Formats: sequence, C-alpha cells, structure tokens
Amino acid sequence: MFCDVPRPPRSLLASVVLVVPLAAMAAAACGGKAKAAPRVTVVPVPAIGVGECGRPDSAGVLGAAPDLVHADRDLDGDGRVEVVVADRTMCSVEGNCYWNVFVSPPEGAAEPCQRFAGTLAGVALEPTGGAGEDNFVDLRSYWRLTSGGRVLLHEYRFRRGGYQVVDAIVCRQEGDDRLLCAEAGAE
Repeated sequence: MFCDVPRPPRSLLASVVLVVPLAAMAAAACGGKAKAAPRVTVVPVPAIGVGECGRPDSAGVLGAAPDLVHADRDLDGDGRVEVVVADRTMCSVEGNCYWNVFVSPPEGAAEPCQRFAGTLAGVALEPTGGAGEDNFVDLRSYWRLTSGGRVLLHEYRFRRGGYQVVDAIVCRQEGDDRLLCAEAGAE
C-alpha cells in the first residue's frame, strides 16, 4: 500500500515554502501502523572457556545465587558420568535452560580436574545417535521460541574439547509432540 503525497507547486519559491508543511502532512497521513520494537534477548556467556578446569557449582552459565538441577549422563561410553547441570534461576518461563557440561579428565591426566565442555541451550537434551571426537555422543536440544509450538532445534557435536553447534533449524511442535521441520531445498 502506498501513500499519496501531494506534489509541490512548480514555482521554486512556492516549493520552498510548501515542501516542509507538505512533508509533515504526508508523514502524519502515512504514519500507518507503528512497528513494534524488536524483541531483544540477552544470551548469557559462560564465565569459563571450553577446556578450562572448573567446578559445576560455580562455572559456566550461572546466576548470582544458583539453584542447580543435574542431568548427569555418560556421554562418551566410558562408564563414568559427565556432569550436566543448569541453574534454574537462569531458565526462561518456557522452560528453556542453559545446560553446562563438564567432562572428567582421562586416566593419568597431568591435571585431574573437570573440564568445561560448553553450554547447551534448551528445554531438553537428547542423544542423536552420532558421535564426535573422543566418542562423545552428538546431542540435540529443543529451545521453545513461543507458546504457539515454535521450537529452535540445535544439534551439537563434540569437537576440540567441547560441544559446538553444527546445525540449527526452526520447527513447529504438533499436539502429539511430533516436530515438523522445514529442510533446506525441500519442496
């Protein structure tokens, strides 16, 4: 839809006098619906680097007074569980949380400390069946975008000592929990 703006008179003197009032009238008449301010989401950054020694109760994406929830799992098949922890105070109203992953050192490591392997964002995490470096399972997370069933699906792979996002796609969650995702190049 276009807004019709009256043309200024041909005379240069009249144009100078009328252009400003005509522009103001056109702006007022064409204002239309004001655009909503963009929604800004601050994404927290871990206070520790991937591969650094850290304690799950004080490192990663955590608030000032963390309320920790654990989802510890054996992610590399060695029989020892890796620490997977989120701070409930940092979770969104939709249930999205920031899951900090810590891996145990290999046997005989020079520095026997838990190493930070990254923060995975989502309501839930699940293995995908693949594996990255050091036999760590690939993971998928679900980030709820809206109450209307929109979900951002992230896939993570373990590389160079930590989990990295390797794919992301927006999906719609159906009432029976199926995800409908648009693949690139799909017809």
